[in-house]
Amino acid sequence: MHKRVWSKTAVMGAALLALAACGDAAEDAVSAGEVAEDGAPALPAVPVMGPERKIIAFGDSLFAGYGLDPRDSYPEKLENALRAKGVNADVINAGVSGDTTAAGLNRLEFTLAAQDAPPALFILELGGNDLLRGIPTDQTRANLAKMLTVLRDQKVPVLLMGMRAPPNYGPEFQAQFDAMYRDLAKEYGAALIPFWLEDIYRDPALFQSDRIHPTAEGIERLVASTLGQVEGALPPVEGG
Repeated sequence: MHKRVWSKTAVMGAALLALAACGDAAEDAVSAGEVAEDGAPALPAVPVMGPERKIIAFGDSLFAGYGLDPRDSYPEKLENALRAKGVNADVINAGVSGDTTAAGLNRLEFTLAAQDAPPALFILELGGNDLLRGIPTDQTRANLAKMLTVLRDQKVPVLLMGMRAPPNYGPEFQAQFDAMYRDLAKEYGAALIPFWLEDIYRDPALFQSDRIHPTAEGIERLVASTLGQVEGALPPVEGG
């Protein structure tokens, strides 16, 4: 499979997609008698089936893979995990390090326009840099709401990745920030992961030295803990 980046605009025909899906299924099949690393018989691989499901992972450095090999970024590992489950996923890494919600809003429509067709799912992960920079919650909320409005108007399904404010910001700010993602998801009909770092944030060993960005192992844990919700947010295949 050839990985595509978010700016790619080449158009592929339906016949080519069908051939690619068949080729991927053949490549992923495990031959009889193959064994796993522990010496036990390997389970047959799940063949990648169905039409391609394009997913745009739109966020900041947590998606961009700051400090990691690009192959260890969350979008890349998520694609691998989905394909291992038989989902013909193409996860486009549209993460930009340092992006605030305002910066994300500025590039959203360009990102959508650069695609051959609307994505099957748009994962929206922004707000952490607003938090670090002390941007008022009402501004962050307004920017996210504008992005969700654009996506709703274009009929693009959304999975909103929530963040959580630390206690040192004060109880009032913390309550407003934490409720923001839940309220927006409800208002705009988006799927929601309330705090997508939930599975790792208590373990410093899963973060790089800056204590902000996950290690490669931390990313693996995040993919494992969010995979079911991502898969559940994908709309059913038409005619399937």
